[in-house]
Amino acid sequence: MKDFTIRTMTLFEFDLALDWAASEGWNPGLFDAVPFRSVDPDGMLVGLLDNEPVAVISALRYDDLFGFIGFYIVRPDCRGQGYGWRIWEAGMARLGSRTIGLDGVLAQQENYSRSGFVLAHRNIRYQGRGGAAAKPKNLQGDCRLVSLLELPFDTLATYDQSFFPASRCDFLQSWISQPKTVALGLIDSESLLGYGVRRSCRSGHKIGPLFADSPVLAATLLDALCVGIESEAPLFLDVPECNRAAVELAEACGMRRVFETARMYTGIAPDLALARSYGITSFELG
Repeated sequence: MKDFTIRTMTLFEFDLALDWAASEGWNPGLFDAVPFRSVDPDGMLVGLLDNEPVAVISALRYDDLFGFIGFYIVRPDCRGQGYGWRIWEAGMARLGSRTIGLDGVLAQQENYSRSGFVLAHRNIRYQGRGGAAAKPKNLQGDCRLVSLLELPFDTLATYDQSFFPASRCDFLQSWISQPKTVALGLIDSESLLGYGVRRSCRSGHKIGPLFADSPVLAATLLDALCVGIESEAPLFLDVPECNRAAVELAEACGMRRVFETARMYTGIAPDLALARSYGITSFELG
């Protein structure tokens, strides 16, 4: 009988998980390993069959009240044999009584419902292409664009609290500091009015998060984040469908729907500023 065990991933195994995610069409970022592991390195789990990886999942503890499930993949040749269920149970057990979030693909949403997850809203992945103007639109009044790396980090962390159920300072610092990443904020005097991040991925670029206090500010940020992208490079933005202004912004930019997930939670869904969310951070991390 083959021996199936579950333990924390090594860094090499997380690189393998990223490769599996790419094979599933999830298009991970080129430098995702460090920021993803910064959340909770012990929460990246691998299932091994006779010491060979066959299943992965992330069950990340953001704090004592909130966790997030992602990277749930079973190697194709090992599906239907119960390994996925066993690593799923291990991930859920690790998160315990916390409120748990996930972004479920269509094929798995019924299974997630049986595990106590309830639909909160849908997220739509939009795809466009590069070729933005050489500089962003003119800004109004005292509003100006700044690099997030030049902004006091406490300002960013405080602004982010409206958009995520838990503090994620270590992650944010790592996320905005990745190589080949553009991280911009919009400020008026000393107030942050929105921010966005563009990172390089296996295919093209992803923008996420994209948070702003108004549709006009979101459009300004999106335009600025697109500057410098090669003209034919794919560009992706994951939009909460319940924010109509975000959907209209993506479609006004000529982007098309290519993928959908269901944001689901156990327990009471957190009260987030979805009306100011124009692009979520990541399907894998929330």
